[in-house]
Amino acid sequence: MGIMNTYKSDTMVADEVIMSQIYLIRGCKVMIDRDLATLYGVETKRLKEAVRRNFSRFPEDFMFQMDKAEFEQWRSQFLTSHSFKMGLRYLPYCFTEQGATMLSCILNSERAIKVNIQLIRIFTRMREMLLTHKDILLQLEKIEKRLSGHDEQIQTIFHYLKQLINPPQPPRQKIGFRRNDE
Repeated sequence: MGIMNTYKSDTMVADEVIMSQIYLIRGCKVMIDRDLATLYGVETKRLKEAVRRNFSRFPEDFMFQMDKAEFEQWRSQFLTSHSFKMGLRYLPYCFTEQGATMLSCILNSERAIKVNIQLIRIFTRMREMLLTHKDILLQLEKIEKRLSGHDEQIQTIFHYLKQLINPPQPPRQKIGFRRNDE
């Protein structure tokens, strides 16, 4: 019950807390029904009831239910404390950004609107960070491609520089007294 009471008030939750509740499942960034229910200030059971009443508003790209293998993997990665296992007797629903937005529409409360605005801002910020990192990675790949063919040329330049610094000396003719036995 500690988690539910933490978010019941109208105070907003820190962005970092919400970001820690966004998981990558099936290649999508999603939030779990239990975490969203807590954020929206409703019981998970009530959230699922609202979804079932409005099921046509939640196509597969808005919401999906974890299968048993995904659930076991997710639970083993993220749930360590027994208290966090509350409400996880059933396979949870996963909501994408659009699904979380649709939830706020069907819950239709002042808190749902505030949470939805915060979620949209967080998802947008995450997308921007991903694009920034992608741009940096592309620039590094371009530099790598540009420099990859130059290794031999750089070695050749160093070879000639060394020759300029220490030019090869032609063999010198010996001068002086010669012995006959040579």
